[in-house]
Amino acid sequence: MKGEGKVFLKSRMKWIGLLGLVLSAFSLLVHFLLAGFTDDSISDYSIPVTIFSWRPVFDNPRFARHTPLYRRLWGPTRHVETLLPDANPRGFHSDPPAKTNGFVFVRIQGGFHEIRNSIPDVVAVSRLLNATLVIPEIQSTTSSKGISSQFKSFAYLYNEEHFMVSIANDVRVVKTLPKNLKWARRKKQIPSFKVSYGSSPYYYLHHVLPVLIKHSVVELVVPHGGCLQAILPSDLEEYQRLRCRVAFHALQFRKEVQELSTKVLQRLRPLGRPFIAYDPGMTREALAYHGCAELFQDVHTELIQHKRAWMIKRGIVKGKLSVDSTEQRLMGLCPLMPEEVGILLRAYGYAWDTIIYVAGGEVFGGQRTLIPLHGMFENVVDRTSLSTSWELAKMYGREAKHNDIKKMTPPSIEEETKHDSLKSTRQRPQPLPPPPARPKYYNIEGWWGWVAESDNEPESTVIELRTNAHKLLWEAIDYVVSVEADVFISGFDHDGKGHPSFASLVMGHRLYQSASAKTFRPDRKQIAMLLEEIRDHMYEANHTWITSVRKLLKRSILEGLIESSKKSKAFSFLSHPVPECSCITRAHPVSNASLIETNLGVTHRCPQWMDGIVNKRSKDYKNAEKEEDLDEEDLSSSGLFFGHKESGGNNNGNNETVNSEANNKEEGQLEDQEELEGSER
Repeated sequence: MKGEGKVFLKSRMKWIGLLGLVLSAFSLLVHFLLAGFTDDSISDYSIPVTIFSWRPVFDNPRFARHTPLYRRLWGPTRHVETLLPDANPRGFHSDPPAKTNGFVFVRIQGGFHEIRNSIPDVVAVSRLLNATLVIPEIQSTTSSKGISSQFKSFAYLYNEEHFMVSIANDVRVVKTLPKNLKWARRKKQIPSFKVSYGSSPYYYLHHVLPVLIKHSVVELVVPHGGCLQAILPSDLEEYQRLRCRVAFHALQFRKEVQELSTKVLQRLRPLGRPFIAYDPGMTREALAYHGCAELFQDVHTELIQHKRAWMIKRGIVKGKLSVDSTEQRLMGLCPLMPEEVGILLRAYGYAWDTIIYVAGGEVFGGQRTLIPLHGMFENVVDRTSLSTSWELAKMYGREAKHNDIKKMTPPSIEEETKHDSLKSTRQRPQPLPPPPARPKYYNIEGWWGWVAESDNEPESTVIELRTNAHKLLWEAIDYVVSVEADVFISGFDHDGKGHPSFASLVMGHRLYQSASAKTFRPDRKQIAMLLEEIRDHMYEANHTWITSVRKLLKRSILEGLIESSKKSKAFSFLSHPVPECSCITRAHPVSNASLIETNLGVTHRCPQWMDGIVNKRSKDYKNAEKEEDLDEEDLSSSGLFFGHKESGGNNNGNNETVNSEANNKEEGQLEDQEELEGSER
């Protein structure tokens, strides 16, 4: 009986093992079937735990918020605390009529900031012409191959439904043209206007409106971003507020982009710490337009010069091909390098463990140009280190797989026969062709990876077209983060056409939404002169130089704001939407009247219910009218102030270098002096 029991047990175990193998094979089959029906196999997966490549490193997890030093580095700008957003109509504002003069169909070309600059303009133009606006078409998405079919054109970036509802009281909006006009557009039978940058209202009233009334439809092609002049006549001031309502309220990013932006913001503030958003503004087009090629080396310089030659041929640039980049930089016409921005921030007093978010899309030159900034600040991050591939794939949507690599075809029979005959006859092989005039280079970092041998750049591959569309989503995330940042600073604020860029739109949005948020607008000409003084010893600075930098950056907060009303606003209204879209609280301090009313021109009083919006921050900082400066008598020596102490050290300062004791003494004296000055005021 025992033998029979053992045999039975063994046979039962065999059946259990066989069943396990069958189930395993079935699960693998199901897995492969599911993987085959997904685009990238992981695009629809979600995980409960998010894994990042960023681990914040802080000197002290506790962050003191009620000190004079914190007020100087992170506190609001008191002089404009009572400046609040008010884009509502201030007079009679009629609803759009049921019957309009026709349809306006718009095709917008360009990148993120050009798209965002153009949409408020086309809404204002549609109301000016009493026309029905068709949801604008973003050509950089419709012309791209391989992007998700879930999101098309306008909906690739923005929330269509929210946009239509938000401007329903201003302009009639439809998603598509009627069938007969849609057919006529496909046959290119509707009148089209290629609108120049900053066209006047009279151009639309005298040239476009008659054609619209005659044909009931016009097509506007906006190639450069911004199709309406920035500063409008006083009788059209309501159109400025309409622009603000569109840009700051109606243009809401689609759900997936907004959700990921919110997650990035939450991950940026570990332990409730503030952070700086920094936009380098270093695009290939901007560097080529302003003649800043010599800021780089080797292949990067050649790429910039090739782009500049392309611009000169097409009339975008009227200057010479070879430009003295040093002279351009000293005139403030070139971007501040990341290393220079890092030195300025350290000189101003930001510690080595300050969180810096690099925004604004790609940085020309790759991560190599950001190495010095990483050396000065431990917590330098961007969207890639604060999001996972799963989250990005969800934002992109379902994308088809594309293979740009041509498959190798086997040699023909004739070629093989010829090769065999050459081997058998031992014929001397033919000489190699001569090398090209200029070699091609390939950059492994994923930036511009070639130097052309002719004036024509190679056609974009499918992957490159897809990446161009992805850049819109990347910059959308950067835009949200930069607007919400505690501090914002830009290395450059002009694009490859000389117009205000991504950074200008961010600064304009911050000015509208929260005017008191600390935003540095450094004068690049003065900064370049200061940096030239320490060019040979960049990482050593004496007390006089540090004091000069702090005063210059401090002045740039308010003086730069006033200066932007004269320079940036003339090219882009959204870069400085004041005074048209702002109001001042009724109980504002008299000391602020000169700046807000005289220099910024804001005289409109906010509604009474808005007076409570100015919270107790103004009371908390009522004694901090002047930011703290270094006391020359307290600092007797210069030194290296860009190092930091290693983890586990016992020093309570932020810096440690070869002469760490002297620097720790300087930091302690500085904090004591700041606290003393704060208590005296």
